[in-house]
Amino acid sequence: MKTSELQNIKQRYNIVGNCDALNHVLDVALQVAPTDLSVLIVGESGVGKEIIPRVIHDNSPRRREKYFAINCGSIPEGTIDSELFGHVKGSYTGAINDSPGYFGVANKGTLFLDEVGELPLATQARLLRVLETGEYIPVGGTEIRKTDVRIVAATNVNIRQAISEGRFREDLYYRLNSIPIQMPPLRERGEDIILLFRLFALQMAEKYKMDRVVLDEGAKQILLHYKWPGNVRQLKNITEQISVLSPERTITAQVLSQFIPQDHETTQLATIHRDGSGDHSFENEREILYKILFELRGNVNDMRREMSALKKQLDDVQSTKPTTVDPLPTVPSPLSTLNSQLSTIHSPLSTVEDAVAEEYIEPEKELESLNLNDMGKQMLEKALERNHGNRKKAAQELGISDRTLYRRLKQYGLDQ
Repeated sequence: MKTSELQNIKQRYNIVGNCDALNHVLDVALQVAPTDLSVLIVGESGVGKEIIPRVIHDNSPRRREKYFAINCGSIPEGTIDSELFGHVKGSYTGAINDSPGYFGVANKGTLFLDEVGELPLATQARLLRVLETGEYIPVGGTEIRKTDVRIVAATNVNIRQAISEGRFREDLYYRLNSIPIQMPPLRERGEDIILLFRLFALQMAEKYKMDRVVLDEGAKQILLHYKWPGNVRQLKNITEQISVLSPERTITAQVLSQFIPQDHETTQLATIHRDGSGDHSFENEREILYKILFELRGNVNDMRREMSALKKQLDDVQSTKPTTVDPLPTVPSPLSTLNSQLSTIHSPLSTVEDAVAEEYIEPEKELESLNLNDMGKQMLEKALERNHGNRKKAAQELGISDRTLYRRLKQYGLDQ
């Protein structure tokens, strides 16, 4: 491509930069534009991938037709098929009318599928069919529809790794990747970083009627050596911050260091390497989940058998319980043991004791509480007398609950 043609493209789309990698990207985009081949643009987040599809469309025979840019990662999985391929009336709740979808509306035009790596597998299968045959079926429909759409896709995902992990179809990758375009990250564009800073600073000055900030040599060196994990988007944000917040219009290295994060590492999600190959696999995670589920199933079965046995014991105790109010037993009740076992496994059946027994008898006070059944009214009276009529203290002294004490007082006619 001639230098004059390249400069015209940059001015038309407000593209700033002279690095060889950027010029190569624009050259490839203009060469592939007259064709109908699918294009896959790969690059980190924030490098400006969205400009290239527009360049391709505007320099293609489809430039007078419609152009749609779709962010596949922002559409919910449950509705993305309807958004792309349309739906028929009544196909799902809320489908009050027929919808042609993007593939229907953009017929003869261009679709830019940004973040194509986020598409669900089922949608990937539908997309592959459209690319191969130009045919699709709307959601809930039975009629095959035809479309003639040019596809330009972009992603910041490592597609080959996604294929190995089963998250992306290999056949779709090769269908989209007819013409690959690799967008360079900002850290590899050299002096373009300074040119972009000047552009963003000038835009801020014109928009908000302020003096433009400029960089001294020390500040330029910091920008050139920073790793820029957020690429052009991050550079623009930092330039805007400096333009608004810095009282100085000449930015030194000291001033600039206040706006650039100290952690130079990328903010993208880290890749976990489980094996020595360097590729992440979910095999180990699946094995761990299977093991956990197997152990959980065994624990549930054991708990079910134990609960059945405990319920049988509880039924036996309830079947032998007299219908009238009897004194407390003179031997430890199996119900106390039952309650202890139930509380160990945190079962809701542990509350059943409240409907059968009035209180749990502490071991050190059990003998005194049992003797109450023999001494009866006389012992109650003495306990109340020693505690000056305080029923709560009397109950504590006798080792019984307040509720049981009140019931005994009523039984012996001492509740007056």
